[in-house]
Amino acid sequence: MHGASYSGRIPVTITIAGSDSGGGAGIQADLKTFAALGVHGTTAVTCVTAQNTYSITAIECLRPEIVREQIRQVAEDMGINAGKTGMLYTAEIINTVAEEVSRHGFPLVVDPVMVAKSGAPLLRPEAEEALKRSLLPIATVVTPNKFEAERLAKMEIRSIEDAKEAAERIGSLGPEAVVVKGGHFETAGESVDVLYYRGEKHVFRTPRIYAKTTHGTGCSFSAAIAAYLAKGADIVSAVRLAKEFITEAIRFGLNIGKGTGPVNPMAHIYKEAERYHVLKNISEAKSILESTPGVGRLIPEVGMNIAMALLYASGVEDVAAIPGRLVKVFDGVRAASCPEFGASSHLARYILEIMKHDTKKRAAVNVMYSEEVLNILREMGLKISFYDRAEEPEEIKRVEGMTIPWGVRQAIARVSGVPDVIYHRGDIGKEPMVVIFGEDAVSLAKLISKIVRKNIQDES
Repeated sequence: MHGASYSGRIPVTITIAGSDSGGGAGIQADLKTFAALGVHGTTAVTCVTAQNTYSITAIECLRPEIVREQIRQVAEDMGINAGKTGMLYTAEIINTVAEEVSRHGFPLVVDPVMVAKSGAPLLRPEAEEALKRSLLPIATVVTPNKFEAERLAKMEIRSIEDAKEAAERIGSLGPEAVVVKGGHFETAGESVDVLYYRGEKHVFRTPRIYAKTTHGTGCSFSAAIAAYLAKGADIVSAVRLAKEFITEAIRFGLNIGKGTGPVNPMAHIYKEAERYHVLKNISEAKSILESTPGVGRLIPEVGMNIAMALLYASGVEDVAAIPGRLVKVFDGVRAASCPEFGASSHLARYILEIMKHDTKKRAAVNVMYSEEVLNILREMGLKISFYDRAEEPEEIKRVEGMTIPWGVRQAIARVSGVPDVIYHRGDIGKEPMVVIFGEDAVSLAKLISKIVRKNIQDES
């Protein structure tokens, strides 16, 4: 026996698009997206481009019959559960793709790629009519951005209402559904996509991410829709899930190159893969703290907790800690439960804010405030800063959960670089606290053990 194989049939998707030598868009982005979402990605390469993050210097297209043969061979052997198109460039390629997709009848997501972010044209002018005439009528979903939608709908888009009208106009060209993407028009701090499907308009909103890592956004978004369709999702669900996926890919995009950095479709899979490691790390840290005599001396009145975030953490649910905290038992501590994600919004807010400034500081532990502890931390060479809750603006106090991010920013502003320790001396009804940051929970637990030993030595 030469090893087991996966017995369940994995969905097969195909990207019919151009190759991006910079790896940020095109078939390269699509294949990463397919892999991250658990479908098998196949390709029909239409054109080869020489490009990077800021320019395209050469385009060489394959003969339409080669494009046709790629689709045919994949479909006849593996079957295709869903496909997507990207850069098609010529009318001849568009017509060929439309013929072959119609022959095999799989759901198709059409990303009507017309112009690159660098400004280079990716669709010849005469090919636009072929796109409307041949490809849009057989499309399951079409995903134009603002500029593409304006050309296809022959109208200007300045608002969500305009986007709704444009989506309906494009829908009249024959596709089953149309998504007008809102990445290029400003909507009060939000990124708003409009889906027109079966006469109804759906609006999807996410907070706008102001990042320079958006190369490949359209490719990965349309590929994600295709992946979800291949896995059996309905159109509305596929679009909603794809928007969540691409938002994460932009948030954790790769800041490389001189121009617009690429999105990171793999952030999704890295995030999921790391959950076990983080829980295991906190469990080891818990064992260290529970087996260290004297840790109880450092427990604040509200209890101690130790937390660690996923590398691609975006919210409290991506930070694990001990539910019920670590409580004082005689001179030591005991955990109330096993670590779970979302168990400490308090430490999570500290970690999420400090990771914006130093991604290595993914873990935190809180201890009682004392000058003795701060002096020991100084002797260890740790960078210490603080914030004064008495200086907190009223508009911050009024919003639940905003105090800690504000405090972290204040503490960072007080020192050159990101501190290892942040403390505050409390306020009315708020206990003074020291929070220590580190790369992981185990290293922080070992640090706490050193503090305890040093504190006991100093007392004796």
